[in-house]
Amino acid sequence: MVGVVIVSHSPKIAEGISDLALQMAKDYKGLRTAAGLEDGTIGTDSVRIMNAIQDADEGDGVVVLADLGSGVISADMAIDMLEGSVKAKIADAPIVEGAVVAVVEASIGSDFDRVIAETEKTRDFRKVS
Repeated sequence: MVGVVIVSHSPKIAEGISDLALQMAKDYKGLRTAAGLEDGTIGTDSVRIMNAIQDADEGDGVVVLADLGSGVISADMAIDMLEGSVKAKIADAPIVEGAVVAVVEASIGSDFDRVIAETEKTRDFRKVS
């Protein structure tokens, strides 16, 4: 099963997004978060992200969603630190909508490429017309 990692500067944001996504796929077990710094302050840490990716990996790859620019940079560094040992990619998607779609797609058994593709479609979701 494809894993999903939510990267946020804020543990509270990551927890809320996780709660929301898991409302759509209650039995999904592949969701992890990497949020905040070890001392509880706001920020991102590449080692924490790398560990979350490794923990979420069941062999089918891991989709990563990040909240802000430095979260993306930290996630990219974490993926580089894995040196190819885990198939992982940052989805170019909004973190909330992307996480919901990624978790649902992963929970129904979609493969890595489909989870990435469907997640990235959320970039074009219109909220108002």
